[in-house]
Amino acid sequence: MLKISVADAAGEEITFWLDGQITGMWVGLLHGLCEAALQKGTRIILEMKNVSFVDRDGIALLKDLTDRQIKILDALPFIAEQITKAAP
Repeated sequence: MLKISVADAAGEEITFWLDGQITGMWVGLLHGLCEAALQKGTRIILEMKNVSFVDRDGIALLKDLTDRQIKILDALPFIAEQITKAAP
C-alpha cells in the first residue's frame, strides 16, 4: 500500500510525501499523478523517507522520473542505488 500526501504545492512546485511501498497498482497511481503535474509544467519533489520497498516497475518509474528532472529526497540508500543503476 502507498499513501501519497501533498505536503507543499506552492506556485510551480509540488511535493508529494510517499509512505509505504511503491508496488503493483500504486506504481500506476504515482505515474498518473506525476504525469498530470508535469503536463501543467509543475516541478515535482518526491519525499521518500517513509518508503520501505519499491518493486521493479516502481524503480523503472522512479528512474524515468529522475531522468525528467523530478527530485527524489530521502530515499533509503538501497532504493536510491537501484534507481541510479536502473537501465534507461
